[in-house]
Amino acid sequence: MTSSFDLNLAPNTANHAALTPLSFIARTAEVYPERLAIVHGDLRQSWAQTYARCRQLASSLQKIGIGKNDTVAVMLPNTPPMVEAHFGVPMAGAVLNTLNTRLDAETLAFMLDHGEARALIVDPEFAPLMARALKLRQSTVPIYVIQVEDPVYGEAAEQIGAIDYESFVAQGDAGFDWQLPGDEWDAIALNYTSGTTGNPKGVVYHHRGAHNNAISNVLEWDMPKHAVYLWTLPMFHCNGWCFPWTVAARAAVNVCLRRVDAQAIFDAIRNHGVSHYCGAPIVHSLLVNAPAAMKQGVPAGVKAMVAGAAPPASMIEGMEAMGFDITHVYGLTETYGPATVCAKHESWNALDIGERARLNSRQGVRYHLQRSAAVLDPETMQPVPHDGQTMGEIMFQGNIAMKGYLKNPQATQEAFRGGWFHSGDLAVQHPDGYIQIKDRSKDIIISGGENISSIEVEDVLYRHPAVLAAAVVAKPDPKWGETPCAFIELKAGAETTAEDIIAHCKKHLAGYKVPRAVVFGELPKTSTGKIQKFELRKQAGSASAISV
Repeated sequence: MTSSFDLNLAPNTANHAALTPLSFIARTAEVYPERLAIVHGDLRQSWAQTYARCRQLASSLQKIGIGKNDTVAVMLPNTPPMVEAHFGVPMAGAVLNTLNTRLDAETLAFMLDHGEARALIVDPEFAPLMARALKLRQSTVPIYVIQVEDPVYGEAAEQIGAIDYESFVAQGDAGFDWQLPGDEWDAIALNYTSGTTGNPKGVVYHHRGAHNNAISNVLEWDMPKHAVYLWTLPMFHCNGWCFPWTVAARAAVNVCLRRVDAQAIFDAIRNHGVSHYCGAPIVHSLLVNAPAAMKQGVPAGVKAMVAGAAPPASMIEGMEAMGFDITHVYGLTETYGPATVCAKHESWNALDIGERARLNSRQGVRYHLQRSAAVLDPETMQPVPHDGQTMGEIMFQGNIAMKGYLKNPQATQEAFRGGWFHSGDLAVQHPDGYIQIKDRSKDIIISGGENISSIEVEDVLYRHPAVLAAAVVAKPDPKWGETPCAFIELKAGAETTAEDIIAHCKKHLAGYKVPRAVVFGELPKTSTGKIQKFELRKQAGSASAISV
C-alpha cells in the first residue's frame, strides 16, 4: 500500500534542484558583487567580474561546439584563468580536466587522448611542453587550443594557441544563461591519478560530490565569510581539494601563486592578510624551516590544512611555534581530496605539545557530508576492533567518492568491491574512533617474517635535527629478504653521517626496524610535495618497484 507521504508529493522544480558547486558563485556574485574575488600580481577582480567572465568563458566554449560531457583540458598554474575554468567549463555542460604541470609530454598526450579533450587552455610557461604533447597524440581529432597571456610570467617561448584567452573570453556573453546540470550525477571534472605503473587512471567527479566536499571544507575548517585563501595547493590536484568552489561559497578571496616559495608565501600572508592555505607536509615544513628573518611580521592565527600520511611531530610543533593553527585531513584523488579530518577537542589544549602533536597527526573521522569512513578487514569486509593495534584498510562510503574510473570498468569494480571504496592505505582505529594510517599496503617492509611500517621508521628519522625529508623503502637482502633503506634530504647547511642516522634510529626502534642503508640527496617529489617512493624503490633495487 502506498503511504500518504508518497502520494502527490513528487519532487518538482519548486522544491528540488540538482546539487552543484556552480550555484555558489551565482549567489556570491549576487550578494557580494563588489567583494574582492581574485588577487594576482596587479590584478584585483571582484566577484561580479569573475562571475561575468566565467559566463563569458562558458558562452564562448559553447560557440565552438563544446557541450555536455565534452572534455576541456587546462594546463595552468594557480592563476585567474584556472579559477575561472572551474566554473566556466562546467557552466557550458563540459567536464574540466586539470592537467598536472609536472608531467612529461608523453603522459600528457595520453591524457588528452584518453580524456578525449575537445579544447585546451594553456599557460605561457607550459606552451612548449604542450606543443610536444600535442604532436605525440595518437588521436587525429583536433583540439581547439587557447593560450593564456600572463604579465606575471612574461612572454611565452612558443605560441601554440588558435586564440589568446582574453580574446576568447571577450567573445562570450556575460549574461550567458547557463543551466544547472540535468542530473547532479553528471560529470563535472576528470582527474588523473599518477601513472607509476602503466597508464594513469582517469577519476571522474560528479556535481553532487564536488558540491558536498566544498561544503564539508567549510564545516571542517570553520571557514568564515570573506576569508583570504592562498593558493599554495595546486588546483590541478583533486581540483584543489574542491577549494575553488569552497572559496566561492564563502565569498572569500583567491590569492593566486604561480609557484610555491617560502618567501612568496610569507609575503602574501603579510601583504594580503592571508587567513587560510593548504598543502602537503613538505609545504608546511618549508615554512617551518625558513630563516627567522623571513617570518618576521607574520601574524599568528593563520589556518593551515595539511593532508596525507601523518605529518611528523616536528612539523606540527614548528607550525604551533609560528602561531599557525593546523588541521590535518586525509583523502585521495578518488575522494575529491580530503574526506576525513582530525577533528580537534578542547581538552587537547591542556596537553603538552608532544601529546597534541600525536593526537593531531591522526587522519581522524569522516567529513561531515561523507557517509562513512572506517577501517575494515579487506578479506572479510568487517570492521577491525577499535584498539589502536589491529590493522585493516581505510575504506569510504557515501557522498564524497568518485563516479569511477573513465573507460576502466574492471578497476572501478575492484575499487568499489563490497560496496566500499578501497583506499589501499593500512590503518588502525583508536577507541575514540579516530583513524590512523600505519602504512600503504604496498609500503610494508617484510624483514625476516616481521612486518615493518615505513611510516614508523620515517617518524623517527624526522626527529633527527638535520633531517628535512625522509622516506623508507624495502631493499632486497639475501638473509632477511628485505631490510629498510632510508633516503634522506638534509636541511640547508646541515651535516650528518649514515652512522649517526643509524645510531639515532637504534635509540627509538627495535633492531630489525633500523635502516641497514642510508642514502643522502634530494628526494623525488610530485608537484604536490608527495615523495615518489616508486622512484626510490627503483634506486634501492626493490624487486617490486610499485607505485604509491
